[in-house]
Parts: sequence; C-alpha cells; structure tokens
Amino acid sequence: MLEREVKLGAGPAFHLPDLAGVIEGVAIGPSETIRLDTVYFDTADLRLARWGVSLRHRAGEGWTLKLAPPPTAPGKPSAVLERDELTFEGGAKKPPEAALEVVRAYVRKAELVPVARLSTVRRRVRLVDPTGVRVAEVVDDEVSVRDGRRVAARFREIEVEVPAGRAQGALPADDAADGVITSLVTRLRGAGAGAPDPTPKHIRALGPRAIEPPEVAAEPLLPNAPARDVIRNSIAESVAALLHNDPLVRTGRDPEAVHQARVATRKLRSHLRTFGPLLDVEWTEPLRSELGWLALSLGAVRDREVLLDRLRNRTQSLPANDIRSAGALLQLLENEIESLRKKLMEDLDSQRYIDLLENLVAAAHSPATQPDADLPASAGLPALATTPWRRLRSAVKQLPATPTDPELHRIRILAKRARYAAEAVAPVAPAADAFARAAARLQTVLGEHQDSVTAQAWLRAAKVSGRRAFVAGELIALEGMAARDARAKWSKAWSSLDRKKLRDWMP
Repeated sequence: MLEREVKLGAGPAFHLPDLAGVIEGVAIGPSETIRLDTVYFDTADLRLARWGVSLRHRAGEGWTLKLAPPPTAPGKPSAVLERDELTFEGGAKKPPEAALEVVRAYVRKAELVPVARLSTVRRRVRLVDPTGVRVAEVVDDEVSVRDGRRVAARFREIEVEVPAGRAQGALPADDAADGVITSLVTRLRGAGAGAPDPTPKHIRALGPRAIEPPEVAAEPLLPNAPARDVIRNSIAESVAALLHNDPLVRTGRDPEAVHQARVATRKLRSHLRTFGPLLDVEWTEPLRSELGWLALSLGAVRDREVLLDRLRNRTQSLPANDIRSAGALLQLLENEIESLRKKLMEDLDSQRYIDLLENLVAAAHSPATQPDADLPASAGLPALATTPWRRLRSAVKQLPATPTDPELHRIRILAKRARYAAEAVAPVAPAADAFARAAARLQTVLGEHQDSVTAQAWLRAAKVSGRRAFVAGELIALEGMAARDARAKWSKAWSSLDRKKLRDWMP
C-alpha cells in the first residue's frame, strides 16, 4: 500500500474541528478512540531511520515496514509524506525474516533491536464517500515515548491520511488526493493546528541521531578539495543509489529500480577505472570484479524488461487479428524474465552480495587512494577523465563507412564510459557537464540501435511456429526499420559531441 499523509503539530488546547462540508459529497463517520502500543526496530546506529525507513511491531496489527519516500516531484507539496507500506505477520519479539529480507542491504550483518517504544492514544475520524469507501482519515495522536515504565517524552500530532491512487471524480488520483489533503489541512490549521511537519513519530522519539545523514552520503566539497574527497564522493553517490534501490528491486514496487541499481553498479566500475591511477590496484580490482558479477545479474533482468516493454509497444502497430498471437509470443519473454528475477533474488540473498555491500560501504567512507590523491582535485582529475574520451574518439575514427552492429555497440559502451568520467569530475570541472550531456545523447541514439538489434535477435531465436512465427516476422520488420533510423541519427549525435568547445575543461 502507498501511504500519503500530512502531519501537523498540536498544542494541549487544540480540539478537532467539525469536518462536515470540507469535502463535497463526503460524509463524516463516527469518531473512535483506540490505544496503540508500538515498538520500532533498527540497528544500533539507526541505519533504517537515517535512510527514511521504519520497521515497527504494533499490538493487534503485526509488523509494518515503511520504505523511504521517493524524491519530491516538482510542484508536489513538500509536506506530503508518501511512503510504500508493507505488512508482515510474526511474533512481537523478533522481526520476521520476510521483512528483514527487504531491508537486508541496509542491515547486512548488523542486528535489528528495539530502539523506541511508543504508547499512543488515537482519536480517529474517517471520511467516506456515498458508497462507504474511505476517502480520508484524520487522527489526533497523543504520544508517550516510554523508557521502561517511565515516560521519557510526550508530544501530540494530527495526521491527515489519504489512500494513494484513488481518483475522485474526473481528477487524476494524485491531484484529487492533494486536493483532499489541502482542504482538510486548511480546516485543521484554521482551528489552531500547527504547520505541517513530515517528521515521523519514531524519528521524533529517537531524537537528533535519527536525522543524521544516511550511512552512505556524499559530503560538501571545499573549493580546493583534494582528489581523494572527489573520489570518495563519486563512490558514495553510487553506493547510496545502490542501497536505496535494493529494497525496491526486491519488492518490485518500482519498475525503474533494477535499472537504477544497474546504473549505480556500472558507474562504480567506471569510477574505479577512471580514478585507477590514484587508487590501490590490489584494492580496486577485486571490487571491480565483484561489481561486474552484480552488473551481469541486474543486467540480465533489465535487458529483458526493456525488451518486453519495447515489443509490447511494437505490437500496438500490428493488425488487430495478430494481437492475440503477439501476446502468446511475449509470454515466452515474460517467463524468461520471471526465471531471471528468481536468479537475481538468489544473488541478492547471497553472502557474496552482502560481503560486496560491506566492502562498498567501506569504500564510500575511505577509498584506498595513492599519495597523489592528496593533491588538489582540480589539478589532476580532469586529466584522468580525458582517457575515456580519447579511446572513444579513436574507436570512432577507426570505424568503416558502414559499421557493423557490434562496432556501433562498442561505440555506445565507450560513450557511456566517457560520460561517466565527465560526470565524476564535474564537481571540479563544471564545464564537463555539457560534455556529459552530449555523450548521453550519443549513448541514447546508439542504445536505441542496440535495443533494436537485441529485439531482432530474440525474435529470431524464439522457438515458435504458425501464427506466432508470422507475428515474430512482422516485429522483426518493424525493428529493422527502427535500427535503420537509429543508424541514420548516430553520426549527427557524434558530431554534436565531437566539438572542441565541449572539451575546454580537458587539459
């Protein structure tokens, strides 16, 4: 379930106002008062809390895991707290294994222990539509933070919660939910409630330690930062992205999660290659090798998911009487993806993966640099980032008039490496950003070509006959046209990248 809510502060004198008429056509249900006893679990260093994740056991409700909220979309009220919520069964003393699996990347070898105990008196009012379906819920919580039998702190908060994804009338679901939230918050604030505060209860209970940066995070760079600080930040950004997306890969709740985890893995390998002259090779190579193993596992799933989406879109161009056969053809690909996802889950649950994460977290904190990494980053790093560009340019110059498919695929890989290298040094060479964007455009055009080539190869290899084989032929023809279009565009994308002014930052 996707939870969307706004939290408001409230003083002792605050009383819930009459909510009748706030939302047209919505009835106010009877209020009820309940008592909630909740225990939050985390590592001793509060890793979950610092990542924006919570795991709790509540008497009568079982276990609830809330994952980190997505980045705030432009225009979306920042006070709206939006989180994925998963529930699990299990005894109160120990987190269930199914919940632990979801957050294993954060926890790794640490132990989850009780870190906060809350007793809450909740007064709840539900707002329902004419059919009796819940539209929103307003709760008034008086929270006691317990330390054994002693009450260590008390606070009060008002929550407005709306089921996410529920459309109201002709409005899109999210817009409708925001409208409901805004109307209720306006009424509550008019009655004396405080300003919106997205801080979850357990974070308030845990105090300042819970709002420290996540276990892995990039740090602000000083103007004359040494190269090792830029290297550390580059590694930290990608490790953080991998850790953040791991739970989403496991739950399948974000279709882009596998892609983002794969990108993070590839960037890490690229950074270790780019900064190699300033790193201890005996430290770097084992990391790159293990990252290559992980990238293969993630890539096997991602490539097939991209192919499935691509072919699904292609089938919309087919005659209506071929759609059914196309669906049967693509079912083979869906079965393949399911098998690959099982293999990926096995890899993510392996001790090998946990050991890799431990090493990556250590690398994000303190990479094994050479003495020259203590020199100013602005003086040395841009030179390192030019090597991938030179390899790319040399490879392009050696291409025949009509490159083969593998040759164009190789150019795409080299363009990606040049892009990642430029992005890595951009903190000390801001002009590298424009170069990276141009490299990304070339990568996109060649990626379209490679996706088309991959689609044709899969369709030709599919063991089908009859009508499904005919449909496969139709799709091959469509993909052939797409590949030709991409071939016609790549030279222009290359020319846009191969401009001297984009390389002013290179020594």
